[in-house]
Amino acid sequence: MGVAELRRPGRLGWWRRAGLAGLPLVLVALLASCARAPTAPAPAAGGTARRQISVWTLDLAPRFNGFLSQTIREWEGSHASTRVRWTDVPWSSVERKLLAAVFARTAPDLVNLNPLFGANLASKGGLRDLGPLLPAGAADAYLPRIWTAARQDGAQIAVPWYLTVRLTFANGTLLRKAGLVAPPRRWEDVPAYAEAVRRRTGRYALFVTVVPDDSAELMESMVQMGVQLLDDRHRAAFLTPAGRRAFVFWTDLYRRGLLPREVLSQGYRRAIELYQSGDLAQVASGPDFLSNLQTNAPGIAAVTAPYPALVGPDGRANVAMMTLGVPRRSPMATEALDFALFLTDAEHQLAFAEEARVLPSSRLALQRLQQRLAAEHPNGNREALVHRARLLATTTLEQGEVLVPPTPGIKRLQAILYTQLQRAMLAQVSSDEALAAAAAEWNQYAAARWPEVPAARGPGSR
Repeated sequence: MGVAELRRPGRLGWWRRAGLAGLPLVLVALLASCARAPTAPAPAAGGTARRQISVWTLDLAPRFNGFLSQTIREWEGSHASTRVRWTDVPWSSVERKLLAAVFARTAPDLVNLNPLFGANLASKGGLRDLGPLLPAGAADAYLPRIWTAARQDGAQIAVPWYLTVRLTFANGTLLRKAGLVAPPRRWEDVPAYAEAVRRRTGRYALFVTVVPDDSAELMESMVQMGVQLLDDRHRAAFLTPAGRRAFVFWTDLYRRGLLPREVLSQGYRRAIELYQSGDLAQVASGPDFLSNLQTNAPGIAAVTAPYPALVGPDGRANVAMMTLGVPRRSPMATEALDFALFLTDAEHQLAFAEEARVLPSSRLALQRLQQRLAAEHPNGNREALVHRARLLATTTLEQGEVLVPPTPGIKRLQAILYTQLQRAMLAQVSSDEALAAAAAEWNQYAAARWPEVPAARGPGSR
């Protein structure tokens, strides 16, 4: 997923499950050669060929060609014997191409990943544990919760790169008609808020999709409500009082007519459409949503303001993350990791965050970005509103983490939870029955995939 996808937190992804089972060997070989053709390495001064690391990124070309080319030149300047060959891969095909390349032993030395795809790849033995290669104190340069999100079963499978967070954008006109001054800050206050908006305006307060293969926002909300999704053996841990309360929460909202009926059949894009048409009081998105809204629906943009994201009792906000991982068979793992740490240091993360309008995983870069934004005073209402949202996003990140664990099979879990929740919403079963059915279905799947799993497993475990 590239930068544009990260800005749509509902899609954030949630990313399609990766798999290679059943691909014929001929197709594997073809897929392995499908990445954009790299530039042939140039000989170093004196005609001696330099060693080369291959780096794949996702959907960053051509917009960020200048930034990445300059960063590569800087790194090569202090690594005279090594050249970086950069390839940008379309997000729509990266999972197939990378899995095929890994199994065909033509994988890059460093690859841009999201946590879920990285977890899937690591579970197949495709990623190296970076722990033994990391210099002392490397983790201290990154936001602690973000660094931890790039770990799996005790192994550091990736280095964090850029981030986004979800904010709440609310229609001030609808809020005033509903007798409110601001949208709720916590999920527990949503039912009363949704009822006020519906009763006094005839519109809906919010749209959170229950389409199984779309946004993970609803599953993230369950975590914020105190639900643990899985235990350390990959078995269901959500059949608890907290899990029951979360299923009752969403079931009741729908049955009371406080959610649009389309939440069962349409995805996150529908939330944007409804907000732009003035039929929704709030929507969750990233700061640059305002720029698009000002273009697509200037009237709605004029009455829109950013607010903190909805959270649970502990105040945790969800973060979308992109990472850099080293495939297990890379012969240049040390050099690849060195380049990853260079690309994600404070200086380069700050520069990329400014250019791409994303957030850095570097602690120092975040601090500097906050200072820059606080010192800026944009002219004009349009620019000031976007600036306000960006500053709010940086403070939100301080309480942010990847809420849904990037565990292999997590998209299957989302599909199971959403499908059973739909049954409860449609009154086919009670919410408790739906939750129990979801736990049973997941555990059947987990028992087949992880029949006996020890408490701690390495990235090469299956």
